[in-house]
Amino acid sequence: MEPQLLHSVTDSVATVVIHHPEKRNAMTSAMWAALPPLLDTLAADPRVRALVLTGAGGTFCAGADIGALKDTPDEAQGLAKLAEDALGDFPKPTLAAVRGHCVGGGTQLAAACDLRFAEEGALFGVTPAKLGIVYPASSTRRLVALMGPSTAKYLLFSGELIDSARALRTGLVDELLPVGELDKRVAEFTRILVSRSQLTQASAKEFANGRPDRDAHWTEQARGSGDLAEGVAAFLERRRPHFTWSVPTSE
Repeated sequence: MEPQLLHSVTDSVATVVIHHPEKRNAMTSAMWAALPPLLDTLAADPRVRALVLTGAGGTFCAGADIGALKDTPDEAQGLAKLAEDALGDFPKPTLAAVRGHCVGGGTQLAAACDLRFAEEGALFGVTPAKLGIVYPASSTRRLVALMGPSTAKYLLFSGELIDSARALRTGLVDELLPVGELDKRVAEFTRILVSRSQLTQASAKEFANGRPDRDAHWTEQARGSGDLAEGVAAFLERRRPHFTWSVPTSE
């Protein structure tokens, strides 16, 4: 099978699989280019309430295909940046499910997700210093926001890999699961995500990502949504709420 991004939608969760097992799921230029339009399609799909990004087999992503960096470095880096931004801007909750190596462009993609769950034994690294690459400013800021400036500098300056325990301790990983438990926990947690208010999730995502100018917009959305009335009624009636507000495709 050619290197590609596979995707499916099940029970309101879109799953995108990085599939290039011959090179530990390294991202080719074609794969980087394919990610933004795929995310646009999934964002517009009313069935999708959350998205999981993972890798085929026992590896998340070993980074960018080095051949592309050798032949067309500016183009390859530009495509990676566009893909990362598209993932960061996805309007619904995103979760990276990581096992094995998550290195270079793999960490770039994982950091652009809202959450990262990893299996014990996973390895993380940001390796531009090994290749003489200027890491994008936005990618650097994401690392700093997650891990703090000291750990981000440690990774960027050295290119060394860190284990899953350190990734959890420093904030790069949100949950660390025993071997064999990652898929079960991701399925369990995404079931929780799709049962919650998209209004709350979408507004919280914007605010957390640095959009403080949208207070009036979200206040207006909340007034017209009916989610609060439904949430209160469901709580009082001891039942599961049925929230109806959904992310507009233009958001």
